[in-house]
Amino acid sequence: MMTEGFTIRSTTAADWREIRELRLEMLRDTPLAFGETFDVALAHDEAEWTMRGARGTTEHSIVVVAIAPSGRWIGTMAGYIPDEATGPLLVGVYVAPDYRGGAAGVTDALLSRIEDWALTESGRLTLHVHEHNDRARAAYEHRGFAATGVTAPYDLDPTTRELEMVKQLTAQRA
Repeated sequence: MMTEGFTIRSTTAADWREIRELRLEMLRDTPLAFGETFDVALAHDEAEWTMRGARGTTEHSIVVVAIAPSGRWIGTMAGYIPDEATGPLLVGVYVAPDYRGGAAGVTDALLSRIEDWALTESGRLTLHVHEHNDRARAAYEHRGFAATGVTAPYDLDPTTRELEMVKQLTAQRA
C-alpha cells in the first residue's frame, strides 16, 4: 500500500535486520511503551529477529511497517490473538518522532491495516498502554479507543500499571 510519502507492508523473515534496528530505536525512544528492555533486545540473535519478522505472514497475527521513500523504516504496529477472550491485541506500536501526528498519516495508515486484520478475527481491538504514556493514550482516544477500567501491573515495573483500552470495529470506519 503506497500512501503519501511512505509505503505500508507486512514484514517477512527476510526483514530481520530492519526489524532489529527499528525495535532498538523504539526502545531508546519510549522504553516504558514496551515489555522488554533495550539490553534484552540487543542480546537477541538473528533467529529471534527472523522469527519476529515472520510474524507478518503468520496466521492469526500481523506485523506491518511504514517505510519512507529513502528506505528508512518509520513506524510499525502488530497484532495477535493471545486468547479467545481477549481477541485481537494491538502491540508493538511505534512511529518515529519526525512522522508523528495526524498530518503525517503514518499512525492512521498503520492502524487502518491492523483494524482491517482485526475485523477478520473479531469485532474489537484491544491494547494495553502504560499509565504514564500520556501521548499514546491521547492518540488512542483520538482514534476511538476507550479505557475499560481494567489495569494490570507493567511487566518491567510492577509498581506501575498498564491500562486496557478497546475499540469496537465496524466494516465502515470513518
